[in-house]
Amino acid sequence: MNSALEDDLLADSSVLLARQPVFNKNQDVEAYGLLYRSDDGSLPAEFSDEQATASVILNSYAMVSDTAESKRLPLYVKLTESMLLSDMLPTLPKESVIFELLREDGISKDLIKTVRERKQQGYRFALTHYNGDKSQTALLDVVHVVKIDIQRHTEDELKHMVNFCKPYHVDLLADKVETQDDFRRCIELGFNLFQGFFLCRPVEVKGKKLGSSKALIFELLAELENPNANAASVEQIVINDPVMAYKILKLVNSAAFSTPKQIESISHAISLIGMEQVKKWATLFMLSGQSGKPVELTRMMLIRGRMCELLAEMLSYESPMNFFMVGLLSQLDAMMDMEMTELLQQVPLNDEIKEAILSQKNKMGHILSEVSLYERAEWDEMEGLLEKPYYEVAYRHSMVWAQQVLESLQD
Repeated sequence: MNSALEDDLLADSSVLLARQPVFNKNQDVEAYGLLYRSDDGSLPAEFSDEQATASVILNSYAMVSDTAESKRLPLYVKLTESMLLSDMLPTLPKESVIFELLREDGISKDLIKTVRERKQQGYRFALTHYNGDKSQTALLDVVHVVKIDIQRHTEDELKHMVNFCKPYHVDLLADKVETQDDFRRCIELGFNLFQGFFLCRPVEVKGKKLGSSKALIFELLAELENPNANAASVEQIVINDPVMAYKILKLVNSAAFSTPKQIESISHAISLIGMEQVKKWATLFMLSGQSGKPVELTRMMLIRGRMCELLAEMLSYESPMNFFMVGLLSQLDAMMDMEMTELLQQVPLNDEIKEAILSQKNKMGHILSEVSLYERAEWDEMEGLLEKPYYEVAYRHSMVWAQQVLESLQD
């Protein structure tokens, strides 16, 4: 077991946390929805901790790095009416949180009064599960965001709700946007914020092949699969692409690695970090060069890959690097807009990795399944290969690590 991860377990071991991005029309991340569960259904105690724990959660779950600088995005945090009226607001900076009002039976005058008072104090609110019911209308004057589950309503119902909300000048958030077609349809309807797993779905182009620009990386991956490969033979391939060579050196010298001294040559880097690590990053470079894809997709792939690797390490499984590859490449179809079976035929990986991605069989596939369920907050469906608090700390560390990697990849 990784002692550093054990030291970072949350104080309340019943709490599980995950996040889901909220996108704008350009598919840039505007905020994250915080998914959480605790034994009693209340907000995690960490949010009321006036010491360091709340900031640890904010720095992990709200931080992104799309450019050379990191920034903190707002978190959508769910609140019930009873939680709000009992003054259970967490001690988080007002600019860092948007409270989601979970719809309960009826909307009381006390709720409207309290939300209005909190709004005047600088807090922001989102109304979830808006369905056009007249009882919800009074809240439209005091909330900043209206969230509509698009899967629950017909096209005509969505049009009516969007038009009804326009005079209130609220942001309209389309929830459960599952496909790129959903995304385009919601833009046409007038939504300006979007949440769902549409980014993880490929826009399949029949007959599409990976471009010739990837040929060098495939040559490198094939060499790394060669049992007789060494640092010199790998370097001879890498130096043919100055951009790749630069990225490898920049990455190895970044915070994502803890190298003892500055590395100045590819062969030196390979000798220090090992062939498996080079294989890992060659694959990442193949992904990060995809134009037209949001940074968030690369971030999600990195988080999944790293979490698979960490869980494998915690379980003392052999070859944790292969678990990373499975996690990272499990969303390759969305990155490349190709059907996964066809895509994997073009990528030089061993059969066990391909089987894990395609069927989620074998140990690597089981870990991939666990991580996928965790990301979606489908925690009751997990097998529980470890105690659940270890999943949260692995997820949190993976987010921080992914941020470090993305920072190092910036030009």
